[in-house]
Order: sequence, then structure tokens, then C-alpha cells
Amino acid sequence: MTMPGKPAGSLWTEYDPGPDYPDLRSDIRVDVAVVGGGMAGICTAWELVRTGRRVALVESDRIAHGVTGHTTAKLSALQGTAYSRIRKARGAEGARQYAASQQDAVAHVRRLSEELGIDCDLEETAAYTYVTDPARAEDMRREADAARAAGLDVTWVEEAPLPFAVAAAVRLDGQAQFHPRKFLLGLAVDLVRRGGRIFERSRVTGLKEGAPCRLTTSAGHTVEATDVVVATHYPVFDRSLLFTRLEPKREVVVAGPLPAEGVVPNGMFLTEEENTRSFRTAPHDGYGRMLIVTGEKFTPGDPKDQGAAAHFQVLTRWAGKHFENFTVTHRWATQDNFSTDHVPYVGRLRPGAHHTYVATGFGGWGLSGGVMAGQLLTGLIAGTPSPWAELYDPVRLHPLTEGPGILRLGAKTARHWVGDRLPGGHADSVDDIGPGEGAVLRGRGAGPEAVHRDTNGALHRLSARCTHLGCIVHFDEAERAWECPCHGSRFGVDGSVLQGPAVHPLEPRDPDDGA
Repeated sequence: MTMPGKPAGSLWTEYDPGPDYPDLRSDIRVDVAVVGGGMAGICTAWELVRTGRRVALVESDRIAHGVTGHTTAKLSALQGTAYSRIRKARGAEGARQYAASQQDAVAHVRRLSEELGIDCDLEETAAYTYVTDPARAEDMRREADAARAAGLDVTWVEEAPLPFAVAAAVRLDGQAQFHPRKFLLGLAVDLVRRGGRIFERSRVTGLKEGAPCRLTTSAGHTVEATDVVVATHYPVFDRSLLFTRLEPKREVVVAGPLPAEGVVPNGMFLTEEENTRSFRTAPHDGYGRMLIVTGEKFTPGDPKDQGAAAHFQVLTRWAGKHFENFTVTHRWATQDNFSTDHVPYVGRLRPGAHHTYVATGFGGWGLSGGVMAGQLLTGLIAGTPSPWAELYDPVRLHPLTEGPGILRLGAKTARHWVGDRLPGGHADSVDDIGPGEGAVLRGRGAGPEAVHRDTNGALHRLSARCTHLGCIVHFDEAERAWECPCHGSRFGVDGSVLQGPAVHPLEPRDPDDGA
């Protein structure tokens, strides 16, 4: 399938990689260790170092390069139809606290950018949630009512500054869009200036809670810390069964320059119609204003899904239909985790934990959520809890509102655990695998194999069992990756971990053991 644009990474990751921070090469002792170098991790480490604590941030790859580096980079307290859902799941007060925390996060990024002199292309703009189907206009009115009751100064409108008509929309002024990598690299420089330490290309594979806590890396080095924060998007350590309450979803993104003579969308826009469409524009050297469009939610590694390539094609056609003379020059994909009650999990890692914390489940809004998490976790560690700490507490469980979601996710995982091991849905032999393709083979005795044939014809054989909890991975040709449909782990064709919760690579297979 012909793919639009170049798969060279996102607009944000094209930016100067920044300082090359060292990997961890010896055992160290600090006050707080933060695992994960995305928005939540860097913001948390920066907030903590301001309290005078010795802080080390440990990232498995490059900071601000993973999920954070592949977003549409919106900072908004208006988040689709979040307030209708949160009010139903957590009540009116929960919705008010959520709105206050998200709006505070938007303002905090603006303050930090000004105070630290970080040039991150920050632009104040309005956020819109819209529908084009008149039959859904009432949904927008309900969301406007819910958001207004939560404390947001929203308006219900029947027009939006777009080159196509909308039936209704909710508008919130005073929100922001920015370049997340520029912002975080600036924050990281200030973190180090204040005495913090950053280690890249250091994968944490073990956590022992105690006094002190102890982290272990894949290279065998240790970090001892009084407190540990796990901010790895999907928790690589799950002591409160969050995997039963988190649903990974992947989306594709296309971007390209807008013609100068065309209509440039003035704002940030989102509709939940057509399997989600979310878009904004951004300045980009040599291109003028770039349009960035994301959507097409799907479960990574789902063997019944049409695959990322097909989703890229659908999204490209949609963008070309709605924006005249739009041409895709860039494409990438991103991944989000959704909680069962529509509120992220930020706080204690498990019941009874006093020194281990987690931040996850941001449901596509991890930039404002990550900023909020940094402040909330710092308050917990410093003994000054945030007023919305209870709202986000990961140990919470509301059976009436979360129960159906937990049961659905459990059934989904069970279907993959059992169904993906049954006959059917697999290639019969390596002869069925063409150049650039991958497939799961039954194998002989050693279990199913994940086999990829590269463009030169060479075969790469791995165990098809995800090293997280053992589900069977499936190949995505567009991204040349093995993906787990149960909890979203992703692996390279060499078996290396691209995305957690897995921390160990897929095991290599000897050709003599396979099909």
C-alpha cells in the first residue's frame, strides 16, 4: 500500500535533538528518581528539583522523544466531551476539580515559558469541540452545559473558522498550542542547571520498594532513592493492577503545508465523529503554516484491524477533502492510554505505598495532564498535597462507574490471550512472507514465532510472546513493528522494546526451532 508523506518522525522530533545526556554507568543515590523522560517525567523532575531535592531522571531512549514527541501538541482544558463523561463517572465536584487542574496546567506552561525564556512557539488560541451532523448538535449543548458547570467559560456556537460547515461546537478561549520538544528541552536545561541529573538510553527494568527504594537498569546499574516516580506512559511497574483499568489506543497523524491562499484554521479543533478528527496548525521553517491532523483510533496489534497503513490512507483522504490543495509531507503515529472513568491515574503506585508514585492514563491529553502530574506528585512527595490529589488517586475504585469498563478490558485481553493462540490468522510458512512483511508462524515446540522478512529478503525470527504478560504480538507493516493487542507494548523487528509496558526484548529464535 502506497503511504503518504515521509515516515521520518513527527514535526517535533525533527527539531535539534538537544544536549546529549549520558547513560547511567554507575550506581547512584538521590532523593527522588523519576523514570520516564516525557512531559510528565520532565515536569515532575523539574518541580521536585525546585524544592531542593536531589533528583535523577532516567529515560530508556531520548528525552521528549517518545509519546510526547508525537502528539498534536495542544494545551487545552476543553477535551472533546470530557466533562459530560467525567460528571457522570465522578460527579459534579470531580468535573470541577478536573477543569481547574487542566486550566491551571495551561497557565503554568505559559508562566514557565515566560519566566525561563523558553521559545517554544507558544500561541494562545481557542479550542473547539464540534460536530457536523445536525443530529448530534444536542451533544454539544450538553457538553457546553457540563463544561460551564465545571467552571470553564465556554460558549456554544453554530459556526467555526473552518473551510467547511459545522452543525454545532463548544468553544473555549485562552488555550494554547506549542512545540512540546522545544519546551521540554528548555525545561531540561534548567533542571540540570538547578542540580538535577538526566540519564538517557538507560532502561529501568526493576523496582524494589523499601527504605530506600532501588531501581535497576538493563545494564545492571542501580539508583537508590527515597522516592520513585514511574512516568513511563504505560507503567512499566504495575503494583495496583492498572493494566486492568488502562486501554491503549493508537492514532495516526498526517501533516503538510497549507496553501497561503487557502483558509487557515484559526484554533484547535476536535470532533469525535468519524473515529476522531483532531487538528491544528503550526509554524514550520520553510513551509509557512503546517496543518496537523490526527485520528483513526485503533488497538495496536489487533489482528482484526486493517492496520496503520489503511488508517493513514483514510485520514489523508479526509484531510484532502476538507482542506483544498493540502498535501501530506509528514506522517507518524502516536499512542494513548485511557482510564475506565475518564480521569488519569496520578499518585500512589499501590495501596499502602508511601514512596512510590505513578502518572498514566491521560487519554490523549498528556501535555496538560503531564504538567498537572508534575505539580501534584511534587506536592505529595513534599507533604503539601494538591486539592485535586484525591480525584486522580490511582488507588481509587468506583465499581458502579468503572466496573463495566474493567470487565470489558478483561474480556478483551482474554480474547487475545486465548484466541490469538488458536489455529487461523497465522502464516503457514516463511514462503508466505514477502519483503517488508511480517507474520506469526506456529513454530515447532517452542511456541509461535514472529517472523519478519526485510527488504533484502533476510528473515528475522523472534518469539511472538510479548515479554510483558505473554500475549501474542502482531506485525504492523506501516511502522515495521510488532505490537501487543493486550496492553500496547511495541517492539522493533530486531525485538528491541519500542514502547512499554514491556521492559525486555522479544526473545530471538533459532531457525531450526521454527516453521
